[in-house]
Amino acid sequence: MIVTEAKSFVLVAAMITGFRRVLVAACAGCTAVCGVGGERQAGELADALRLHARLRGEVLDTEVRGVTRQCEPEFVAELAPAVARAEAVLTLGCGVGAQFLAEHYPGVPVLPGVNTRFAGGLAAPGVWEERCRLCGDCVLYLTGGVCPRTRCAKGIMNGPCGGAAGGLCEVGNATPCAWLLIWERLERLGRTGTLDEIGPPPDWSGAQAGPRRSGKGGGVE
Repeated sequence: MIVTEAKSFVLVAAMITGFRRVLVAACAGCTAVCGVGGERQAGELADALRLHARLRGEVLDTEVRGVTRQCEPEFVAELAPAVARAEAVLTLGCGVGAQFLAEHYPGVPVLPGVNTRFAGGLAAPGVWEERCRLCGDCVLYLTGGVCPRTRCAKGIMNGPCGGAAGGLCEVGNATPCAWLLIWERLERLGRTGTLDEIGPPPDWSGAQAGPRRSGKGGGVE
């Protein structure tokens, strides 16, 4: 899933300064799962923004609307009546959702209410960890399902750097050495031979070709 975090309230309040009617657009997708972009969070943010404006002697009307996913045009289109009533849209969708809204409604400012962090999974209740850099050149079949590009702090592709101690990366943060994880996993599977050959440099062409597109079932257009 796409992992997001709330922007600071001070920054959000500053972004909407000067707008009197703001649509706070929630998304029931990834940002809702992260606890920052659902309709409940949108309502709470709208209430706080109105109170903040009132204390500053300003007038602010807010409207809260949510859609299933802001990254799909058919759901984005559902916001049309609410967008027509707004001077600005404060979206709690991810960066993809924010851009889809901006493209669908070019006549109204679309402001991001969250920061989009990474593609990750649930590591503990309420804690997500990055698992994929979305590089477009997956090597998990060689590395036992552990991504060195994402989980090695140095992104090393052909074995450990030699700086790990006690199984932890020398960079810190109690991060397990990705290459130790890879070796242990492959050893358990009896597949350490996949590391016998030095692999080529990472092919970043799939990640650096501008906006990427992919059809259902795979295949980059």
